Amino acid sequence: MRLLRSSASFPPALRGAVAAIGNFDGVHLGHRALIAAVHAQADQAAKPRAVITFEPHPRRFFVPSSPPFRLDALETKARLLDGLGVNATLALSFDATLAAQSPQDFVDHILARDLGLSHVVVGYDFTFGKARAGNTDMLRDLGARHNIGVTVVSAQGDGEAYSSSRVRSLLEAGDVVTANRLLGRPWEILGVVEHGDKRGRELGFPTANVALTDFQVPKFGIYAVRAVLDGELHDGVASLGIRPTFDQTDVKLEVYLFDFSGDLYGRSMRVEFHAFLRPELKYEGPEPLKRQIAADVEAARAVMAGR
Repeated sequence: MRLLRSSASFPPALRGAVAAIGNFDGVHLGHRALIAAVHAQADQAAKPRAVITFEPHPRRFFVPSSPPFRLDALETKARLLDGLGVNATLALSFDATLAAQSPQDFVDHILARDLGLSHVVVGYDFTFGKARAGNTDMLRDLGARHNIGVTVVSAQGDGEAYSSSRVRSLLEAGDVVTANRLLGRPWEILGVVEHGDKRGRELGFPTANVALTDFQVPKFGIYAVRAVLDGELHDGVASLGIRPTFDQTDVKLEVYLFDFSGDLYGRSMRVEFHAFLRPELKYEGPEPLKRQIAADVEAARAVMAGR
C-alpha cells in the first residue's frame, strides 16, 4: 500500500502516470469503473497508475460541524485502491489554499507541474477549483495545453447512480446488504479497541469496545459482523447504539467475537458489517437482555456460516 501525503512526495517514477481524481469515499462500484478506465489507459500507454484524492474530505473542510459521514478511513481507502492495482494513492491536503485555487492553477500547478500526469480519469459530475468553477469540459481544455488526456466516465448504476450518498442512506436505513452490493465488498469500521464499562463481560458476553471516529453511523441495532485482527478473521455479533437498557446516550460499537479469547485492548480492529439483525431495544433489566444476546449470537452465527 503506497500512500503519499503531498505532491512533493510524488516520486519521479510516477511522473507520466494515468490518475483518477475524486474523493473515492467508499471505493464503491462507480469508483471501480474509474479505476478500470485508469487501467485501460495505462495499459495502452505503459504508464503507472495513481489515484488523486483529498484529505480531509472537502465536505468536512467546508462544513466542519457536519455529523460524521465518512464511509472509509484514509488508510482503508488506500488499502482498497492498492487491491485494485493502483501503484499509489496521493491524498492532497484539502486546506484553505487548495480550496481557493482556480481551476487553471489546479491543472497547471498540480496536475502538470507537480505531478506530471499524462492522463486523468474523472466521473461525469466532477468539479474542481474555487467555488467548484471547473467542470469536465474545462478540464479537457486546460489539460490539452499540457498534453494531459482526459477520460470522463459516465454514471454507473442499476437504474440509480452508484454514489457515496446513496450508500450512506442505505446504512442509515440499516440496509447493509444493499449497501455492500453497491460497495462491492462489506462496509467496515476501522478503530482501536478501548476500555468500556465491562457490562458485556458481566452479562457473559465480553465485548470489544471499538472507538468510533468520523465514520457514518448506520442504523442503531444489532449486526452480524466479521472482524479482522492482524489479518485473522473472526465472526461475531455487534451492537451499535446508545444501550437504552442502561440509560446511556453516547454511541458505542461493541463487538462480541465467537470462540475468541485474548487481550484486545489497544489493538486495531476492522469490523465488517454483513447483516442487520434487529433494531436496538430497551429491556427491563439484565436477564431479559442476556437471553436476547444469546439469541442474537445464534442468529449471527447462522448468517455468517453462509459467508
